[in-house]
Amino acid sequence: MSTTTNNNHEQQQQEQPYYSNWSDLTHEILLNILTRLTIEDRWRGTMFVCKSWFHATKDPSLHAVLDLEASFEARPSESARWWNDGFERRIDGMVRCVVDWSDGGVREIKVRHCSDRAISVVAERCPNLEVLSIKSCPNVTDESMVKLASGCPKLKELDISYCYEISHESLLMLGRKCTNILTLKRNLMNWLDPSQHIGIVPTSYLNACPQDGDSEAAAIANLMPQLLHLELRFSKLTARGLALISERCKNLESLDLSGCVNVTSRDIVNSTANLTKLKNLKKPNFYIPRSNFHTERYGHWRLYDERFQTDAFRI
Repeated sequence: MSTTTNNNHEQQQQEQPYYSNWSDLTHEILLNILTRLTIEDRWRGTMFVCKSWFHATKDPSLHAVLDLEASFEARPSESARWWNDGFERRIDGMVRCVVDWSDGGVREIKVRHCSDRAISVVAERCPNLEVLSIKSCPNVTDESMVKLASGCPKLKELDISYCYEISHESLLMLGRKCTNILTLKRNLMNWLDPSQHIGIVPTSYLNACPQDGDSEAAAIANLMPQLLHLELRFSKLTARGLALISERCKNLESLDLSGCVNVTSRDIVNSTANLTKLKNLKKPNFYIPRSNFHTERYGHWRLYDERFQTDAFRI
């Protein structure tokens, strides 16, 4: 009887499932798991599993790169919510956390809608930063960009598109201090047809579109001759600014002038003739939608489009 009881007890133990405690995983195994997850998964889920997972999520090896661009791009359209102060504070907080957890080892940051607060922290604590993309940041100004130029001399790629409080002064300082920049993206929103932004981007911000295209072009030409890739979509530079860039940025391999309505096809041909390394050139598209709004506001460009930008005849 005793033997039978013992056998039954052993059989029950064998049949019982084994439950593992996730908090008992070693730090090395946790890191192996976390490196396979997206940044959204790490921030929204795994760091809240338990205390050991939270500590593992803060390991510096996981924070050399902060790339939120894919998350923004995955949304079907831009959201007005991204332009409010609360969202900006969240992005700033995320940047500060990553800088803290990386122990100054951040090499790449791609975010939107941050402010001077975040960029100042990056400038102070990320001397090895090589890639910075901060599109659509209405509260990033020359003040923090000057700090960035001094604090992040290893920058190789910079995207300051749609940042209207950044002026040519920042480009001058960046050109002097960050001599390794090979890619610069300084695109503006489509001010010819702002309909896609109305109701999302504050009207006051749309109206603050930078007007000093030639000043920015001069800063680029004079202090960034090493550039390989340059984007200036919807810039208001003229033939003069384009000529400066073409004369001094001899190594350019790609140049994007989409929407640059102040330069003609002839200007582009003349200016880029000496860019022997140029492989990819995007020229302005002067098509203007035929609406009353655009006829009244941009009537002269409509006329230009109809007379000179047909498939049969292009100047």
